[in-house]
Amino acid sequence: MLRRLSILLSAALLLTLNSSALARGVYQEPADFIAQAFAGDPPKTRTLYIRGELKQQIRKILGHRYPRIRLRYWLKDGRSAWILEEIGKERPITAGFVVRDNTIEQAKILAFRESRGWEVRRDSFVHQFRGAGLESPRSLDRHIDNISGATLSVRAVRAMARLALFLHRQVTRSKGDATS
Repeated sequence: MLRRLSILLSAALLLTLNSSALARGVYQEPADFIAQAFAGDPPKTRTLYIRGELKQQIRKILGHRYPRIRLRYWLKDGRSAWILEEIGKERPITAGFVVRDNTIEQAKILAFRESRGWEVRRDSFVHQFRGAGLESPRSLDRHIDNISGATLSVRAVRAMARLALFLHRQVTRSKGDATS
């Protein structure tokens, strides 16, 4: 009896560890996300250089310095697409966002590398972002439900959503020297 219980507990532990390990990975390649966002006809890649006032504003949104000096984005017919990364607890989460009319049209987790919090990739979570806009640089105009046990991953996705909305405003307002 004790041996059977031990085997069952070991099997349960292995299943738990495997589900966590299986949750990590690449769910969609960035190029495929961009192609899908623009119905197979993506525009030419553009570059936004992060410097000066833009750098400071991004720091306010994220609460830390963004680790890159430039961001690539795609802009066509008033819609922009962004591939962003933010640290959850220890590792980066990669997400794609499509923004139109200063609201999020689509959000998707493209890659997840953490051992916990993978539930942010579920459609039921990312669909909450559809139609969301910015209330302020540090706040979306709607409540996004948290996920128990995934607080840091949720915070990271919220931060990326705010950043995508902010950056969309920047590139659709002025196409001056910030883009190329």
